[in-house]
Parts: sequence; structure tokens; C-alpha cells
Amino acid sequence: MLHLSIFRKTVMAVLAMLVLSLSLTGQAAAQEKKSFKLAWSLYTGYMPWAYAEHAGIVDKWADKYGIEIEVVQINDYIESINQYTAGAYDAVANTVMDSLTIPAAGGVDTTAIILGDYTNGNDAIFIKGEGKTLADIKGKTVHLVQYSVSHYMLSLALAKAGLTESDIKTANIADADFVAAFSTPEVEVVVAWNPATSQMNQMPGITSVFNSSEVPGEVQDIVVVNTDVLKANPDFGKALAGIWFETLAIMKKDDAEGIAARTYMAQASGTDLADFESQIATTYFYDAAEGVEDFSGPKMAASVESVAGFAFAQGLLGPDAKDAGHIGIELADGTVFGDESNVKLRIDTSYMEMASKGEI
Repeated sequence: MLHLSIFRKTVMAVLAMLVLSLSLTGQAAAQEKKSFKLAWSLYTGYMPWAYAEHAGIVDKWADKYGIEIEVVQINDYIESINQYTAGAYDAVANTVMDSLTIPAAGGVDTTAIILGDYTNGNDAIFIKGEGKTLADIKGKTVHLVQYSVSHYMLSLALAKAGLTESDIKTANIADADFVAAFSTPEVEVVVAWNPATSQMNQMPGITSVFNSSEVPGEVQDIVVVNTDVLKANPDFGKALAGIWFETLAIMKKDDAEGIAARTYMAQASGTDLADFESQIATTYFYDAAEGVEDFSGPKMAASVESVAGFAFAQGLLGPDAKDAGHIGIELADGTVFGDESNVKLRIDTSYMEMASKGEI
């Protein structure tokens, strides 16, 4: 665990190093190439990538475009984004907020091409003791992945309870340690996501006092690609969209193929089919047309503004940031929130649109 100020300094130091390294890797990233890598971490909304690789769907779409795609599981969520930011991966499954505060804030021009899902109960705040309410969080130390999208959800929860971060303390833990940390006497409050949420809901003597279904659509899972790589290699984006939406279509089926797919995802995430299906029930997966609509809609602009405001308040937009608009975010319609001369995060619905029309 890291003290809050030390963790923030560590994050900013890493970002500074990444900005320096980009000058050395940027030219290579912009070249046409044939081999690509996508990183993902253990979470309900990312498990379709595991099945897609297992079932040959990744190879099928890569072969269609004459490229190679390696899909790699990283055991730590933040580390997966850090490795993408450092240039070890061309794409990563993460969230809108974490795309802004890690790669974009680190100077990596990043494009979101797939809106995969929003968590509709997968993320939750747990307090030890029965019959607790969110108000009982006051004065306690909350253990979570600091400065991640879970931290953002915590801020939304506090606001709903009439509290602020000054009413609590925070301590950093890795997502792999959620359950183990909560099993120790020192840890009273944890913000977690599935599959840990499912396990913690079964633990005796605890209360879930808030979950992401109370802020629907605010915690969105996406796939982002290095913008230079995508511009030079649009077929990579087409293949990713093809892989994702074919896999989702299979996962949602009630026949033997669909059950087999969900069973594999359950086993790959360390649980059984019944538990995994309960996790799916609290995850809203978009089809391609819905993804285009929501990524292009007015709510996205409001969500971006809210996320940027939180990031600025936490000091996550870099040492030079004077306001929440320090980093420009290009929306699907081409308008820019923030600094138009410093656009580092972009929303591109064209790949989902092609998928929705069967044009990939």
C-alpha cells in the first residue's frame, strides 16, 4: 500500500518518463506494420477477449486483413494501461477515465474505437459490518485502485451521500488484492470490481453500500488504440471491431455455443458458469449500433466533462494543467472538449459503425 501523496508523485514521475520516451518511439509507431498486440486484464467486461483468442476468432479476423494480432492478459489492470502507454502494446481494454489520466496525460495520442460495456453493478463499495449505509464511510480509510475509474465512482458516491474526499482517507491496492486485503482486520472499506465483487458479496458480515448501477453509464469500458498506429493501419481497427462484436454475439446466445463460450470465460476468470452469468447480468454490453449511438450522444460530452473535472481535481492531468480542459478530448462529432491544440484522446465511432452495417 502507498500513501496517497507518494502514489501521486509516483504516477506523475512515470508520466514524465513516458513523455520523454515518446520522442524516441513516435516515428516507429506511425509506420505501417503487420504485427499488433492488445492488452487486457481480468474483468467481466474484458473476458470476451480470452474466448476470442481461445476460439480462433482473433486469428480469423487477423487473417482476413493479412495481419497478426496477439491478445495478452496482464494480471494487473493499471499495469496493462502503463504498458500500453509505454508502447509495449498497440491497444488496451480499459475505461474512458483511465485512458485520459494515463496514456493521454502521458502524451500518448489515443483513440477509443469500441464502446464495450458499462458496469451496471460490477463495481461496488463494501464496508465491514451488517446494515451499514454509505454515510458510515465517513472517517474511514477506503482501499481502492487510487486514481482509477473506481476512484471516480467513489467520488460520485460521496457526492450522493453529501460527503467529499476530505471526509475519508484513501489507500492504494492492486485489483488482484481486493479480496485478500478485505480479509485482513486492518481493512474496513474496499472499492472493488468483478470478479472480486461477486466473491465479496458472499462474504459474511459485510455490506455493499453503493454500486455502479446507481450511476448508470458513468463507468464505461472501451478499447483504445494508439492513434498513430491506427492511422497508419486502419485494418487493425477493423479486425478488432470484427473480433469483439462476433465474440459478443456468440456470448449472448442461449444455445450450446453460447453456453460453451460463457463457460470458458467463467473458467478463465477463476469462477463457474452460474457466477459468471450473474456478473454478466450486472454488465451492460453494447451491440455495435448501440455503441455508435451512445458514444455519439449528448451524454458522452457531459461524461467527458465530469471525468476531466475529477482528473484535474486529483492532479492527474500533468504538472502544467491549469484547468480540466488541459488535455483536449475529441468527441465523435469532431468537436473538442478542452484544449484544441493539445488533443490526446479521441472518440472514433467509424469502426463500430462499419461493424453495425456488416462492412468490415
